[in-house]
Amino acid sequence: MNDRIMRTYSPMTETAFYILYFLQNPDHGYSISLQTAKISDNQVSISPGTMYGSLSKMEKDGLIEFVRQDGKRKIYQNTTLGNEVLQREIDRIHRLYLNSKGQVFKKGDDEDA
Repeated sequence: MNDRIMRTYSPMTETAFYILYFLQNPDHGYSISLQTAKISDNQVSISPGTMYGSLSKMEKDGLIEFVRQDGKRKIYQNTTLGNEVLQREIDRIHRLYLNSKGQVFKKGDDEDA
């Protein structure tokens, strides 16, 4: 994986995480904002400016791709690279969680530990 991409997206912002999380399936920015607020119990709010700036940057970085236009809405989805970056972040968060419980994560450990 590209070093620049890893430096940019690891650790990942909450905005980038939720965008990649929800773009595992095709979707648009407004829907991602609503789903993010719901899943985070309104603890995370992504403003339109932040959302569309992030979508543009992530598309240029090759993490997401434009799928189609649906009226005024642009539908995006993750690329293979986007899914890889998301999985690395999920793994990083999992390691943090294990460490918070006093466990040491070793490469190859069962992911359900």
